Amino acid sequence: MSSSPQDPKNPNPDQGEELDVETVPVSSVPRRYKVIFHNDDYTTMEFVVEVLQRFFHKTTTEAMHIMLTVHKTGAAVVTVTTRDVAETKTAQVMDFAKENGMPLLVTSEPE
Repeated sequence: MSSSPQDPKNPNPDQGEELDVETVPVSSVPRRYKVIFHNDDYTTMEFVVEVLQRFFHKTTTEAMHIMLTVHKTGAAVVTVTTRDVAETKTAQVMDFAKENGMPLLVTSEPE
């Protein structure tokens, strides 16, 4: 007959300790991010319209409306999307603007 060592804290090894587990609710909806165009005195209106059409698939009418909103109010939200897409679009537009000698500022931030 073999004897197994007993744990003095748990005299009945077949029954595990009950632990209080705190559950944290997980949001099923990912946080959304805004992509924002900012006005400046040097980036041409035509360039802004081109960027909106090329990178955000806006129609000419939509692009003109957004561009005029940026021009008149100083900034405008172009789209609201997931964090990865917002950051990627922001980086693509900033790179394209830099390649074309435009100081266009585009940012992304949580909604």
